[in-house]
Amino acid sequence: MKISEIYEKKKQSLSFEIFPPKKDDELKNIDETLSVLCELKPDFISVTFGAGGSANSNRTIELAKKIKNEYKVEPVVHLTCLHYDKDEIDNFARVLQGEGIENILALRGDRTPKAVEKDAFKHSTDLIKYLKEKYDFCLLGACYPECHPESEDKVSELKCLKSKVDAGAELLLSQLFFSNDTFYDFVESCRIADINVPVIPGIMPVINAAQIKRMVKLCNAAFPERFQRIIDRYEDNKDALFDAGMSYALSQIIDLLVSDIDGIHLYTMNNPFVARKICEGIKNIV
Repeated sequence: MKISEIYEKKKQSLSFEIFPPKKDDELKNIDETLSVLCELKPDFISVTFGAGGSANSNRTIELAKKIKNEYKVEPVVHLTCLHYDKDEIDNFARVLQGEGIENILALRGDRTPKAVEKDAFKHSTDLIKYLKEKYDFCLLGACYPECHPESEDKVSELKCLKSKVDAGAELLLSQLFFSNDTFYDFVESCRIADINVPVIPGIMPVINAAQIKRMVKLCNAAFPERFQRIIDRYEDNKDALFDAGMSYALSQIIDLLVSDIDGIHLYTMNNPFVARKICEGIKNIV
């Protein structure tokens, strides 16, 4: 089922993000994580893109097949384009079609000195437009409530986002943030800019101070004062940081749900224990 069809039938969605394991022996942990996540009957699970290799050897697609066929949950495959040409993207698209996978989160991909950038797709909008014209996928796009790190300002960010939606993005998944007011302001700005597709907030529970600081730097997310106090007080106490971080994430989720946002997208970090705690915490409110 296409994710856009889900949103025609229900008011709010619940979804998770996982990433493909780098080694075959890590598949056991993936199955444990998926078993926990699927107990809550998510509307979809997105799988981050395993860069490198052909469509037939890409671990993202293999994991998406597992989610669809073994767990009977709709997968959303992340697909980056900066390092691929049109033939390679066509190969990915045909493999997905053959596996009955209907949903793609179209991304540019990170710039890295380890991979050569190609000329076919400079932005995710280029990929969305190309796939929309040739294939019958439901296309999702990414958004940054606090602006993409490479954006000049919020106005240019919204213009780019509007172009992405006009090209065919039917739903937007947000990067992580720690202030709900920031997200609400962002959604209001989207509506003023005539961006009217569902905008799904992305939430990442804090369980490791170093990890979250690294993610925040990459995603251009700010620390609210209340969140900063948690980091300052508990970053050297692993157990206390876990409990405080989970409580903070759950408070964000509850506030978002009662504020009638379009859904919740949880970054699980492939941690089954984190996944289980999340499920227990939100089981009675979704």
